[in-house]
Amino acid sequence: MSEVIPEPDDALPAAPRPLGPVPDFYRPENYRAEESIGHLMRRITSAVGQSVTNGLWEPGSPTFPQWAPLYKLHLGHGTTVAELARECQLDAGAMTRLLDRLEAKGLCRRVRSVSDRRVVNIELTDEGREAARQVPHVLCRVQNEHLAGFSREEWQQLRGYLTRILDNANAIAARGAKDESAS
Repeated sequence: MSEVIPEPDDALPAAPRPLGPVPDFYRPENYRAEESIGHLMRRITSAVGQSVTNGLWEPGSPTFPQWAPLYKLHLGHGTTVAELARECQLDAGAMTRLLDRLEAKGLCRRVRSVSDRRVVNIELTDEGREAARQVPHVLCRVQNEHLAGFSREEWQQLRGYLTRILDNANAIAARGAKDESAS
């Protein structure tokens, strides 16, 4: 483990550090990507996404990536392409393409703002609102199916572990952003 060198008093505050000492669970001499937590989480996300797509709508309806902006619109977490892109952690181009598909399926529409013609708001259609209302039901069913065999305590522990990994990821990203701005 490396020694942490304190920053001078006049320096910017240090970015968050990972929540504990950095272990050496993975080593180059015996590393297998398919056993990494990143690979396993990606496979789980893919499997859950496929189950959501299969359980949410009829063929030709929104896919797993398309349900997020649909549901975020329903919750009022964004009304423009930029807001939805930020909420869904996508770039504006990807969000525009998703919205194009949702609009083609009759689930949303673009409406120019009356107060600022440069702004285009996104609204759900009646069909889009109905589809969005189904999202939490399907997500709960699919996630519970993927947690078959877990006790409530194990589920809570898993959530805690995943939250710690996310906290570490956010601390690492903040440190990287700080390092970039300093150079």
